Amino acid sequence: MYKSFAEKLSEPDLIDLGNGIHVLRFEVMKVTSVRAAVVDLLERGVIRPGQTLVDSSSGIYGHALALVCRELGLKAHIFASVAVDAAIRTQLKYLGATYTQVPSSGDDGLQHDQETRVRLVHAYLREHPDAYWMQQYHDDVHYLGYERVAHTVVKELGSDGVTLVGGIGTGASTGAMSRYLRAASAGVRVAGIQPFGSRSFGSEAVPLDGFIIAGIGSGIRFDNIDYSAYDDIHWLDFSVSAAGCRHLLSTTGVFAGLSAGASWQVSRHIRAAEPDGNPIVFLAADPGHRYVERVFPPDGPLTEDPAYSPHTITDFSEMAGPWCTMRWGRRPYSVTDDLPPYTPAAARQPAYA
Repeated sequence: MYKSFAEKLSEPDLIDLGNGIHVLRFEVMKVTSVRAAVVDLLERGVIRPGQTLVDSSSGIYGHALALVCRELGLKAHIFASVAVDAAIRTQLKYLGATYTQVPSSGDDGLQHDQETRVRLVHAYLREHPDAYWMQQYHDDVHYLGYERVAHTVVKELGSDGVTLVGGIGTGASTGAMSRYLRAASAGVRVAGIQPFGSRSFGSEAVPLDGFIIAGIGSGIRFDNIDYSAYDDIHWLDFSVSAAGCRHLLSTTGVFAGLSAGASWQVSRHIRAAEPDGNPIVFLAADPGHRYVERVFPPDGPLTEDPAYSPHTITDFSEMAGPWCTMRWGRRPYSVTDDLPPYTPAAARQPAYA
C-alpha cells in the first residue's frame, strides 16, 4: 500500500509495447524527482517543515512540487510559464500552492520566458529570504528519484545493450537514468531529444515552428545536464512529435504528451534500423490531456499520420527541420560555445517515407 498519492505517482509503469519497445509511463514524471529531492533536503536539514519552496515551471514540475509540499507539510510558490493550463492551475490552487503566471514573450518565448521566470524567482527570494529555491535546472538532487526507476528497468529487462530514449529538458530524467543504468552496464545507450530553438544542444539559432514543446528544451543554461551522457541527439519539431502522439495512441492505446510522441518516433526509428536489437525504453512524462486541442483535436479528421524520418547531420550548421539527428558520442559541450549562423537548407530537409 502506498502512503500517499505522491508516492504512487513517483513510480511509473513499465509497459511492453511490442517489437522490443517499452515505455516508462508516468502520470506526473516530475513527482519522481521532486519527492526524492524534497525528502533528501528535509533529512539533511537543508529545508524544514512549513518552509516555502519556490521554483520556475512550464507545467508538471510546478504540479509535482505543489503535490509533494502538500504531502510533506511545506508551502510552494510557482513561477509558471504560459504553457501552464487551467487544469494545472486548478490543481495548484487546491493543493494550497500559490503561483505567478508569466505572460507570453512572443517569438523568442523559450529563452525569454525562462529568463523572465528565473529573474522573478530571484526577486521573490529577495522579498522572502526564508523561502528556498529548488533550482530544478541546476541542483542534481533531482537525480535521486530516478535510481529506483532505473533499478526497475534493470530487474525487468537487464541492462546490457538497453537503449534509453527521452527528452533532455533540465537533464534530471535521461541524465539521471543514464547514470544509474550504466552503473549496471556501461553498454547502455542514450538517445536524447531536443526541440528546435533550444540552447542546450546548439539549436537555439534555428527558428521555432510556432509551438514550444514544453519541458524538453532550454532557453537558458542548465547545470543539471550531463552532456557526456548522450550517445545520440535528435531534434524534432512540433509536427513530428504530434504525429508521434497520435500514432502512439492509435496503435498502443497510450495517451501521452508531446515529449512521449517525440520519443516514440525516435524509438521506432532506432528499431527500424536495428530490427533484431536489444530492448528500447522510452519515457512518457505525462498524459496527453493538456495537448488535446493542438495534438488530438476532437473535431479534427482522423487521418493517417505521415511517416517521418530523420536527416543525419555531422555539424550544427547542417541542422534543419522537421527532424535531424547527430551522433553525439558522449562528448562534453558548453552552451557558451559560439554557434554558427542558421542558414535554411531545403536540400537537407528529411524525406517523407
